[in-house]
Amino acid sequence: MMGGAGLLALLAVAPTARAQTAAAEDGSIQLAREYERKGEHEKAAYLFDRLRKDEQTAPNVLPNYLAALQALGKYKDAEKLVKRAIKQRPQDQALGVTLGLVYAKNGDQPAADKQWERVVELLSPEQVVPVANEFQQANLADWTVRTYLRGRAIVGTDTEYAPQLIQLYTQSGQRDKLVLETLRLVRDDEQQLPFVRNMLQNSLQEEASFEALEKELLTLVQRNPDRAVYSELLLWLQVQRRDFTGALVQAKALDRRGRTEGQRVLEVSEIARRNKDYESAIAGYQYLTREYAGRGFYALARQRLVQTREEQVRTTYPVDIAQLRSLLQEYQQVLTDLGRTPETAPVLRSMAALLAFQLGEQAPAMKLLEEVIAMPRASSDVVDQAKIDLADIYVLRAEPWEATLLYSQVEKSHKDTPLGYDAKLRNARLSYFAGDFKLAKSHLDILKQATTREIANDAMQLSLLITDNTAMDTAGVALRDYAAVEQLVFQNKLPEALRGLDALLVKYPGHALQDEAWYLKAQLQRRTSDYAGALSTLERITTNPKYDVLSDDALFLAATIQQENLQDRDKAQQLYQQVITKYPGSIYVAEARKRFRQLRGDAL
Repeated sequence: MMGGAGLLALLAVAPTARAQTAAAEDGSIQLAREYERKGEHEKAAYLFDRLRKDEQTAPNVLPNYLAALQALGKYKDAEKLVKRAIKQRPQDQALGVTLGLVYAKNGDQPAADKQWERVVELLSPEQVVPVANEFQQANLADWTVRTYLRGRAIVGTDTEYAPQLIQLYTQSGQRDKLVLETLRLVRDDEQQLPFVRNMLQNSLQEEASFEALEKELLTLVQRNPDRAVYSELLLWLQVQRRDFTGALVQAKALDRRGRTEGQRVLEVSEIARRNKDYESAIAGYQYLTREYAGRGFYALARQRLVQTREEQVRTTYPVDIAQLRSLLQEYQQVLTDLGRTPETAPVLRSMAALLAFQLGEQAPAMKLLEEVIAMPRASSDVVDQAKIDLADIYVLRAEPWEATLLYSQVEKSHKDTPLGYDAKLRNARLSYFAGDFKLAKSHLDILKQATTREIANDAMQLSLLITDNTAMDTAGVALRDYAAVEQLVFQNKLPEALRGLDALLVKYPGHALQDEAWYLKAQLQRRTSDYAGALSTLERITTNPKYDVLSDDALFLAATIQQENLQDRDKAQQLYQQVITKYPGSIYVAEARKRFRQLRGDAL
């Protein structure tokens, strides 16, 4: 008979032995997994088969053991294994999905579908998401959707699981269902509007899809005039489609409903202006000045209205000098009505630019800018923007030292800001004009990391121009001549610039700069109303394989001239089609497609 001490000793050893056994089993599991990972299915299955029955069906073992059995073609064993797991964990409906996958793997699709039907039919609310996730991991999108729809039916609301369904419809390209789901979601939860916009933006690409959504939203807006969310979504959609006329209608309604003093109309007008839809922008600003006279954004709208009209005149060739003179009087009237204050400083800056760069009157322009710089209580941003403008006029007057001094002042006072980056870019351009390419490139290399995308892109383009044209010609002789031409363009001396380009093309035949020179010449010919000459020049690029880098630019510009200047809709449509088909990766494709459809009559 064992004494007390012996019994205690035995009890002390027993747990250690159990721990060792458990450790051995864990080691077997890890080794079996490793064999399965390496594709040694026989070894993996052998080790898994030696485990206890409850371990074989454990969540951390079952997937690997099942994979080994299926890889070996042991489908009956795989089926038994999963059925045993279901018997042990009947509440885990995701295992029912796994069983169906076993049937499908064995080639018995009817049995798989029947099994999945049973799983979906017997769902409880708690099982919806785990089962849907299981289907999704198996790339069974249709069954994932059916799971969520069954869950929706169980809960009894038609927007339950809407975010998941929206993502699934987006991934599978089911546009009609996506639109229906998104509209249901924002109907019941307006806070979901940002999510809905994001999903629609990622999903809708074809014009027909945009049109279908717009048609549905217009109906909803008319039927539910008190629901701002539909107007918000329609406004967003119309801005995406660059239908600023339609967007203004919704913006006006939202302003009236929200009593936001014209803020939404101002936002749309600004976007239209940036997209060069001057007519829509002008209509928006006019509405603001009429409906909100003396309040809200009235003062800003008055300024923007004249500035936009000026942009429209300046970009309509040939530029009408009489209209520019008339705009000067409009600017003066704004100052008379609103006063000369820091808030109206942009008007003074616009007048100065108009005088100096369009009308050749530099002295009065400089006086206006000096007035802004000396203005009491003016913000540092306003003052430094005026300094940049004044420096530009010094460049115009061929006084680079005065210009670089002002640019550098702004760089220093606005370090690491968009305004500071703008000043640095202009300093780099000044060095480029002077032929100091090394100094220009040192500025540009910093600016390529600028947070402002437009400045970073401009810096990248100028840096590439310098790099490409000083690689073989280290002295940059031809580039110096080209930079001198670009300075003439900046100074608005277009006839001199055209003569300089012609001389450059004769002097450096076959040079890498030739395509740049032809393209710049075409742009200047357009500005001087020589449209036939511009099209002929652009053909030199589009018909020559050597100029492939600028071919899409040239083709798009030719299409634009046909559309905007010559009003030849058929020829323009043909050229836009060529941009789309010949250069599918071009930055112009989206705009070319939009213009092509407008000319064809697709747009609403």
